[in-house]
Amino acid sequence: MKSVTAVINLSALVGNINQIKSWVPQSKIVAVVKANAYGHGLITVAKALDPHVDAFAVARLPEAMELRAAGIDKQVVLLEGFLNDEDVAVISEQGFITAIHDMEQIDAIERSNISKPINGWLKIDIGMHRLGASRDEVAAMKARLEASTKVVQPIGLISHLSVADTPNMEDYNQEQIAYFNEIAQGFSGEKCLANSAGIYSWPQSHTHYVRPGIIMYGISPYDDKTGPDLGLKPVMTLKSSIIALRKLKKGDRVGYGATWTAPRDTILGIVAAGYGDGYPRTMPNGSPVLINNRLVPTAGRVCMDMLFVDLGPDSTDKIGDEAILWGDGLPVERIASLCGTIPYELVCRIMPRVNTEVLN
Repeated sequence: MKSVTAVINLSALVGNINQIKSWVPQSKIVAVVKANAYGHGLITVAKALDPHVDAFAVARLPEAMELRAAGIDKQVVLLEGFLNDEDVAVISEQGFITAIHDMEQIDAIERSNISKPINGWLKIDIGMHRLGASRDEVAAMKARLEASTKVVQPIGLISHLSVADTPNMEDYNQEQIAYFNEIAQGFSGEKCLANSAGIYSWPQSHTHYVRPGIIMYGISPYDDKTGPDLGLKPVMTLKSSIIALRKLKKGDRVGYGATWTAPRDTILGIVAAGYGDGYPRTMPNGSPVLINNRLVPTAGRVCMDMLFVDLGPDSTDKIGDEAILWGDGLPVERIASLCGTIPYELVCRIMPRVNTEVLN
Protein backbone atom coordinates (compact mmCIF):
# COMPACT_ATOMS: atom_id res chain seq x y z
CA MET A 1 0.00 0.00 0.00
CA LYS A 2 1.40 3.41 -1.03
CA SER A 3 0.74 6.90 0.15
CA VAL A 4 0.49 9.70 -2.41
CA THR A 5 2.10 8.94 -5.77
CA ALA A 6 2.30 11.04 -8.91
CA VAL A 7 2.28 8.65 -11.85
CA ILE A 8 3.94 10.25 -14.89
CA ASN A 9 2.95 8.64 -18.19
CA LEU A 10 5.69 9.38 -20.73
CA SER A 11 3.89 7.71 -23.63
CA ALA A 12 1.01 10.15 -23.05
CA LEU A 13 3.52 13.00 -23.03
CA VAL A 14 5.01 11.99 -26.37
CA GLY A 15 1.55 11.37 -27.79
CA ASN A 16 0.53 14.88 -26.80
CA ILE A 17 3.60 16.34 -28.53
CA ASN A 18 2.72 14.47 -31.70
CA GLN A 19 -0.83 15.82 -31.52
CA ILE A 20 0.52 19.35 -31.05
CA LYS A 21 2.82 18.95 -34.06
CA SER A 22 -0.21 18.10 -36.19
CA TRP A 23 -1.69 21.48 -35.26
CA VAL A 24 1.47 23.46 -36.16
CA PRO A 25 3.09 21.62 -39.09
CA GLN A 26 5.09 24.67 -40.19
CA SER A 27 6.53 25.53 -36.76
CA LYS A 28 9.30 24.24 -34.56
CA ILE A 29 8.52 23.19 -31.00
CA VAL A 30 9.93 24.86 -27.89
CA ALA A 31 8.81 22.63 -25.01
CA VAL A 32 8.13 24.65 -21.87
CA VAL A 33 9.51 22.78 -18.87
CA LYS A 34 9.71 25.56 -16.28
CA ALA A 35 8.54 25.00 -12.70
CA ASN A 36 9.83 21.42 -12.63
CA ALA A 37 8.02 20.74 -15.92
CA TYR A 38 4.77 21.97 -14.40
CA GLY A 39 5.30 19.59 -11.49
CA HIS A 40 5.92 16.56 -13.71
CA GLY A 41 9.70 16.36 -13.21
CA LEU A 42 12.10 18.56 -15.18
CA ILE A 43 14.72 15.98 -16.14
CA THR A 44 12.30 13.09 -16.62
CA VAL A 45 10.18 15.16 -19.00
CA ALA A 46 13.12 16.76 -20.83
CA LYS A 47 14.81 13.43 -21.53
CA ALA A 48 11.56 11.93 -22.81
CA LEU A 49 10.94 14.92 -25.09
CA ASP A 50 14.52 15.45 -26.27
CA PRO A 51 14.14 13.39 -29.48
CA HIS A 52 10.78 14.99 -30.29
CA VAL A 53 11.23 18.76 -29.85
CA ASP A 54 13.52 21.46 -31.19
CA ALA A 55 14.29 23.39 -27.99
CA PHE A 56 13.26 23.82 -24.38
CA ALA A 57 12.10 26.87 -22.44
CA VAL A 58 12.44 27.62 -18.74
CA ALA A 59 11.85 30.69 -16.61
CA ARG A 60 15.19 30.98 -14.83
CA LEU A 61 18.86 30.28 -15.28
CA PRO A 62 19.18 27.55 -12.59
CA GLU A 63 16.52 25.52 -14.43
CA ALA A 64 18.53 25.81 -17.64
CA MET A 65 21.68 24.72 -15.82
CA GLU A 66 19.86 21.63 -14.52
CA LEU A 67 19.07 20.66 -18.09
CA ARG A 68 22.71 21.03 -19.14
CA ALA A 69 23.92 19.05 -16.13
CA ALA A 70 21.55 16.24 -17.15
CA GLY A 71 23.05 16.12 -20.63
CA ILE A 72 20.38 18.09 -22.50
CA ASP A 73 22.29 19.83 -25.30
CA LYS A 74 19.42 21.39 -27.23
CA GLN A 75 18.80 25.13 -27.20
CA VAL A 76 17.26 26.42 -23.99
CA VAL A 77 15.29 29.67 -23.93
CA LEU A 78 15.25 31.79 -20.76
CA LEU A 79 11.76 33.27 -20.82
CA GLU A 80 12.41 35.73 -17.98
CA GLY A 81 15.81 36.66 -19.35
CA PHE A 82 18.52 37.11 -16.75
CA LEU A 83 18.61 38.86 -13.40
CA ASN A 84 22.28 39.66 -12.72
CA ASP A 85 25.33 40.90 -14.64
CA GLU A 86 27.24 37.71 -13.88
CA ASP A 87 24.53 35.65 -15.61
CA VAL A 88 25.62 37.01 -18.99
CA ALA A 89 28.86 35.02 -18.98
CA VAL A 90 26.99 31.81 -18.11
CA ILE A 91 24.48 32.38 -20.90
CA SER A 92 27.35 32.97 -23.33
CA GLU A 93 29.29 29.89 -22.23
CA GLN A 94 26.27 27.55 -22.27
CA GLY A 95 24.77 28.88 -25.49
CA PHE A 96 21.37 29.65 -23.96
CA ILE A 97 18.90 31.94 -25.72
CA THR A 98 17.85 34.78 -23.44
CA ALA A 99 14.83 37.00 -23.67
CA ILE A 100 15.90 40.65 -23.41
CA HIS A 101 13.09 42.81 -22.10
CA ASP A 102 14.63 46.08 -20.88
CA MET A 103 17.50 48.48 -21.43
CA GLU A 104 19.19 47.46 -18.18
CA GLN A 105 19.77 43.99 -19.62
CA ILE A 106 21.33 45.49 -22.73
CA ASP A 107 23.59 47.60 -20.50
CA ALA A 108 24.65 44.42 -18.66
CA ILE A 109 25.48 42.67 -21.93
CA GLU A 110 27.59 45.63 -23.05
CA ARG A 111 29.43 45.72 -19.69
CA SER A 112 30.26 42.03 -19.89
CA ASN A 113 33.66 40.62 -20.83
CA ILE A 114 32.31 37.76 -22.92
CA SER A 115 34.25 36.68 -26.00
CA LYS A 116 31.41 34.56 -27.39
CA PRO A 117 28.29 36.58 -28.28
CA ILE A 118 25.00 35.58 -26.70
CA ASN A 119 21.81 34.57 -28.44
CA GLY A 120 19.10 37.12 -27.66
CA TRP A 121 15.41 37.42 -28.48
CA LEU A 122 13.97 40.89 -27.95
CA LYS A 123 10.86 40.54 -25.82
CA ILE A 124 8.11 43.02 -26.60
CA ASP A 125 4.97 43.80 -24.63
CA ILE A 126 1.92 43.26 -26.84
CA GLY A 127 -0.68 43.59 -24.09
CA MET A 128 0.29 41.51 -21.06
CA HIS A 129 2.12 44.43 -19.42
CA ARG A 130 4.39 42.07 -17.51
CA LEU A 131 7.77 41.94 -19.24
CA GLY A 132 8.83 43.39 -22.57
CA ALA A 133 9.70 46.54 -24.45
CA SER A 134 6.84 48.98 -24.82
CA ARG A 135 5.93 50.37 -28.22
CA ASP A 136 8.06 53.48 -27.76
CA GLU A 137 11.10 51.42 -26.65
CA VAL A 138 11.19 48.77 -29.36
CA ALA A 139 13.10 50.71 -32.02
CA ALA A 140 15.83 51.89 -29.65
CA MET A 141 16.34 48.47 -28.07
CA LYS A 142 16.38 46.77 -31.45
CA ALA A 143 18.96 49.25 -32.74
CA ARG A 144 21.25 48.74 -29.75
CA LEU A 145 21.06 44.96 -29.97
CA GLU A 146 21.71 44.96 -33.70
CA ALA A 147 24.71 47.22 -33.22
CA SER A 148 26.23 45.07 -30.48
CA THR A 149 29.13 42.75 -31.21
CA LYS A 150 28.19 40.83 -28.05
CA VAL A 151 24.88 39.62 -29.46
CA VAL A 152 24.43 36.99 -32.17
CA GLN A 153 22.88 38.43 -35.32
CA PRO A 154 20.15 38.48 -36.42
CA ILE A 155 18.30 38.88 -33.12
CA GLY A 156 15.03 37.11 -32.46
CA LEU A 157 11.63 38.38 -31.36
CA ILE A 158 9.39 36.93 -28.66
CA SER A 159 6.21 37.89 -26.84
CA HIS A 160 3.29 36.42 -24.94
CA LEU A 161 -0.46 36.30 -25.61
CA SER A 162 -2.38 37.26 -22.48
CA VAL A 163 -5.94 36.26 -23.45
CA ALA A 164 -5.52 33.50 -26.02
CA ASP A 165 -7.43 31.21 -23.65
CA THR A 166 -10.36 33.64 -23.46
CA PRO A 167 -12.55 33.19 -26.54
CA ASN A 168 -14.84 36.14 -25.77
CA MET A 169 -11.87 38.51 -26.09
CA GLU A 170 -11.36 37.88 -29.79
CA ASP A 171 -10.75 41.56 -30.61
CA TYR A 172 -7.96 41.88 -28.04
CA ASN A 173 -6.36 38.65 -29.25
CA GLN A 174 -6.45 39.87 -32.82
CA GLU A 175 -5.00 43.22 -31.73
CA GLN A 176 -2.07 41.55 -29.94
CA ILE A 177 -1.31 39.20 -32.84
CA ALA A 178 -1.51 42.03 -35.37
CA TYR A 179 0.87 44.18 -33.33
CA PHE A 180 3.39 41.35 -32.99
CA ASN A 181 3.24 40.68 -36.73
CA GLU A 182 3.71 44.37 -37.45
CA ILE A 183 6.89 44.51 -35.35
CA ALA A 184 8.06 41.14 -36.73
CA GLN A 185 8.29 42.58 -40.23
CA GLY A 186 11.46 44.37 -39.17
CA PHE A 187 13.12 41.19 -37.83
CA SER A 188 14.85 38.54 -39.89
CA GLY A 189 15.72 36.41 -36.85
CA GLU A 190 13.70 33.70 -35.13
CA LYS A 191 10.25 34.56 -33.82
CA CYS A 192 8.17 32.95 -31.08
CA LEU A 193 4.66 33.96 -30.07
CA ALA A 194 2.10 31.18 -29.63
CA ASN A 195 1.59 29.63 -26.19
CA SER A 196 -0.67 26.62 -25.58
CA ALA A 197 -3.94 28.43 -26.26
CA GLY A 198 -2.41 30.28 -29.20
CA ILE A 199 -1.34 26.97 -30.71
CA TYR A 200 -4.84 25.50 -30.47
CA SER A 201 -7.05 28.51 -31.12
CA TRP A 202 -5.09 31.15 -33.04
CA PRO A 203 -3.30 29.89 -36.18
CA GLN A 204 -2.36 33.51 -36.96
CA SER A 205 -0.04 33.40 -33.94
CA HIS A 206 2.01 30.46 -35.27
CA THR A 207 5.54 31.68 -36.03
CA HIS A 208 8.95 30.01 -36.54
CA TYR A 209 8.69 28.61 -33.04
CA VAL A 210 5.67 27.84 -30.86
CA ARG A 211 5.97 27.01 -27.19
CA PRO A 212 3.47 24.51 -25.78
CA GLY A 213 3.27 24.40 -22.02
CA ILE A 214 0.20 23.08 -20.24
CA ILE A 215 -1.14 21.21 -23.29
CA MET A 216 2.00 19.04 -23.42
CA TYR A 217 0.93 17.63 -20.09
CA GLY A 218 -2.56 16.78 -21.36
CA ILE A 219 -4.27 19.67 -19.60
CA SER A 220 -6.49 22.27 -21.22
CA PRO A 221 -5.77 26.01 -20.94
CA TYR A 222 -9.51 26.72 -21.24
CA ASP A 223 -12.06 27.04 -18.44
CA ASP A 224 -14.71 25.05 -20.31
CA LYS A 225 -12.64 22.20 -21.74
CA THR A 226 -10.45 19.38 -20.45
CA GLY A 227 -7.37 17.90 -22.06
CA PRO A 228 -9.28 14.90 -23.43
CA ASP A 229 -11.72 17.35 -25.05
CA LEU A 230 -8.74 18.56 -27.11
CA GLY A 231 -7.56 15.06 -27.97
CA LEU A 232 -4.86 15.03 -25.30
CA LYS A 233 -4.07 12.54 -22.53
CA PRO A 234 -3.26 13.53 -18.94
CA VAL A 235 0.39 12.85 -18.18
CA MET A 236 0.06 13.03 -14.38
CA THR A 237 -2.25 10.89 -12.29
CA LEU A 238 -2.15 11.72 -8.59
CA LYS A 239 -3.28 8.80 -6.49
CA SER A 240 -3.18 7.37 -2.98
CA SER A 241 -4.86 4.60 -0.97
CA ILE A 242 -7.61 4.06 1.55
CA ILE A 243 -5.83 3.53 4.86
CA ALA A 244 -8.82 3.22 7.20
CA LEU A 245 -12.59 2.67 7.19
CA ARG A 246 -15.09 4.05 9.72
CA LYS A 247 -18.74 3.17 10.18
CA LEU A 248 -20.77 6.32 10.76
CA LYS A 249 -24.27 6.85 12.10
CA LYS A 250 -26.58 9.47 10.65
CA GLY A 251 -25.71 12.79 12.29
CA ASP A 252 -22.06 11.98 13.02
CA ARG A 253 -19.83 14.99 12.40
CA VAL A 254 -16.55 14.64 10.55
CA GLY A 255 -13.19 16.40 10.57
CA TYR A 256 -11.74 19.70 11.72
CA GLY A 257 -14.49 22.20 12.34
CA ALA A 258 -17.13 19.46 11.96
CA THR A 259 -18.00 20.88 8.53
CA TRP A 260 -19.70 17.70 7.29
CA THR A 261 -22.46 15.73 8.94
CA ALA A 262 -23.42 12.24 7.80
CA PRO A 263 -26.89 12.46 6.19
CA ARG A 264 -27.41 8.73 6.73
CA ASP A 265 -25.60 5.72 8.12
CA THR A 266 -22.55 5.29 5.90
CA ILE A 267 -18.97 4.12 5.62
CA LEU A 268 -16.25 6.74 5.73
CA GLY A 269 -12.96 6.13 3.93
CA ILE A 270 -9.74 7.76 5.08
CA VAL A 271 -7.37 8.45 2.18
CA ALA A 272 -3.66 9.09 2.79
CA ALA A 273 -3.48 12.45 0.98
CA GLY A 274 -3.75 16.02 2.15
CA TYR A 275 -2.61 19.57 1.66
CA GLY A 276 0.88 18.53 2.79
CA ASP A 277 1.05 16.63 -0.49
CA GLY A 278 -0.43 19.39 -2.62
CA TYR A 279 -4.10 18.41 -2.57
CA PRO A 280 -5.99 21.64 -1.89
CA ARG A 281 -7.37 22.28 1.58
CA THR A 282 -10.00 24.44 -0.12
CA MET A 283 -11.71 21.46 -1.80
CA PRO A 284 -15.39 21.71 -0.88
CA ASN A 285 -17.44 18.88 0.55
CA GLY A 286 -18.70 16.62 -2.22
CA SER A 287 -15.65 16.93 -4.47
CA PRO A 288 -15.02 13.74 -6.46
CA VAL A 289 -12.39 11.09 -5.80
CA LEU A 290 -12.20 8.07 -8.12
CA ILE A 291 -12.25 4.79 -6.21
CA ASN A 292 -12.94 1.41 -7.81
CA ASN A 293 -14.23 3.04 -11.01
CA ARG A 294 -16.78 5.23 -9.28
CA LEU A 295 -16.69 8.83 -8.12
CA VAL A 296 -17.20 9.21 -4.38
CA PRO A 297 -17.56 12.57 -2.60
CA THR A 298 -15.17 14.10 -0.13
CA ALA A 299 -16.59 14.69 3.34
CA GLY A 300 -15.13 17.26 5.71
CA ARG A 301 -12.05 19.42 5.57
CA VAL A 302 -8.90 18.17 3.92
CA CYS A 303 -6.20 17.58 6.56
CA MET A 304 -2.45 17.94 6.15
CA ASP A 305 -1.93 14.22 5.55
CA MET A 306 -5.41 12.75 5.03
CA LEU A 307 -8.83 13.38 3.60
CA PHE A 308 -12.27 11.81 4.08
CA VAL A 309 -14.59 10.29 1.48
CA ASP A 310 -18.17 9.12 1.88
CA LEU A 311 -18.11 5.61 0.44
CA GLY A 312 -21.83 5.00 1.03
CA PRO A 313 -23.68 2.51 3.21
CA ASP A 314 -23.27 -0.35 0.75
CA SER A 315 -19.55 0.11 0.18
CA THR A 316 -17.41 -2.96 -0.39
CA ASP A 317 -14.20 -0.90 -0.66
CA LYS A 318 -11.24 -2.19 1.29
CA ILE A 319 -8.19 -0.78 3.03
CA GLY A 320 -5.47 -0.53 0.40
CA ASP A 321 -7.83 0.29 -2.48
CA GLU A 322 -6.53 2.96 -4.84
CA ALA A 323 -7.94 6.49 -4.74
CA ILE A 324 -7.33 8.71 -7.78
CA LEU A 325 -7.31 12.38 -6.84
CA TRP A 326 -6.90 13.64 -10.40
CA GLY A 327 -5.58 12.45 -13.74
CA ASP A 328 -6.62 9.40 -15.71
CA GLY A 329 -10.41 9.20 -15.35
CA LEU A 330 -10.76 12.38 -13.30
CA PRO A 331 -9.48 15.53 -15.07
CA VAL A 332 -7.43 17.90 -12.95
CA GLU A 333 -9.34 20.73 -14.64
CA ARG A 334 -12.47 19.61 -12.80
CA ILE A 335 -10.70 19.54 -9.44
CA ALA A 336 -9.18 22.98 -10.02
CA SER A 337 -12.54 24.47 -10.91
CA LEU A 338 -14.16 23.12 -7.75
CA CYS A 339 -11.58 24.76 -5.49
CA GLY A 340 -11.47 28.05 -7.38
CA THR A 341 -8.06 27.80 -9.01
CA ILE A 342 -6.49 26.68 -12.29
CA PRO A 343 -4.97 23.28 -13.09
CA TYR A 344 -1.53 24.88 -13.61
CA GLU A 345 -1.39 25.66 -9.88
CA LEU A 346 -2.40 22.19 -8.76
CA VAL A 347 0.18 20.26 -10.78
CA CYS A 348 2.93 22.79 -10.02
CA ARG A 349 2.54 22.55 -6.27
CA ILE A 350 2.99 18.81 -5.79
CA MET A 351 5.08 18.55 -2.63
CA PRO A 352 8.52 16.90 -2.42
CA ARG A 353 7.34 14.03 -0.21
CA VAL A 354 5.03 12.73 -2.95
CA ASN A 355 6.34 9.55 -4.57
CA THR A 356 6.94 9.56 -8.32
CA GLU A 357 6.28 6.59 -10.56
CA VAL A 358 7.31 6.88 -14.23
CA LEU A 359 5.53 4.87 -16.93
CA ASN A 360 7.33 4.63 -20.26
